[in-house]
Amino acid sequence: MQRIPKIRPQITSAYVGEATSSEETFQNETLRPVVKMQHDLLIAFFKQYLKEKKNQYFQLTAEKRVEYIKNTFSKDLAFRNMLKGLIVGQFTLEEYKEYAKNTSALNKRILSITQERILKNLSLN
Repeated sequence: MQRIPKIRPQITSAYVGEATSSEETFQNETLRPVVKMQHDLLIAFFKQYLKEKKNQYFQLTAEKRVEYIKNTFSKDLAFRNMLKGLIVGQFTLEEYKEYAKNTSALNKRILSITQERILKNLSLN
């Protein structure tokens, strides 16, 4: 399973030093590369979510789209759980063991990173 991290994109701006917390290290070495690798899937997943909700998202103003996306991330538990599954499913066993040590904080980071990615890609389209 050690091949999985090798296929992930490298994020050169992701700094990890001696003073970096374990959560931030995990974010920079695992979460950010996984989210970047899963970019197209995450966007397709959110678009399918919009389609299933049969809402007027694409008729909203850019400001309202941002609000809609943020509300989805904060209030739709099923959406959040599916999204976390798309990311956690790409972990190695060792990464999962590290994730399991602090799922609450790392889930917040997963949701924050993916929300930002979706906001940048969909709110203005």
